Amino acid sequence: MRLKNHLFWIAAFITFFLDQLTKYWVVQTFSLGQTRPIIPDVFHLTYVTNTGAAFSLFSGQVEWLRWLSLGVSLVLIALAWFGQNLSYWDQLGYGLILGGALGNGIDRFILGYVVDFLDFRLINFAVFNLADSFISIGLICLLIASFQKAPENNS
Repeated sequence: MRLKNHLFWIAAFITFFLDQLTKYWVVQTFSLGQTRPIIPDVFHLTYVTNTGAAFSLFSGQVEWLRWLSLGVSLVLIALAWFGQNLSYWDQLGYGLILGGALGNGIDRFILGYVVDFLDFRLINFAVFNLADSFISIGLICLLIASFQKAPENNS
């Protein structure tokens, strides 16, 4: 049996690897709560932990969030493994989402929290990580895919 949806698997692996590598670097390099300005008052690296989801929603709800991450991951793996051949944008989008879900899910299962460190202060944004970024980019890819699939209205 040949593996299909190659871009999906590649995107998921690279996303997961980069997420875990950057989190490991932050944990090894920073003290919890420590911040380093990259561009002062615009972008900092700040090591924080998050027991919730994006923007600290559902803070302290790590138990069900870890199972949600696992469930999303299993559904995406089944979609790529057993489903049809996906379009370029679908493969990229679902692969990025899988890599991000696995990255944050592993944190939740092993650590009981997610490591966050990307701190955009110019817009007073919540501190986040690469997994969050890749999930967001994945959703944009799926949005692009949906526009490409939309039937044309020739009325």
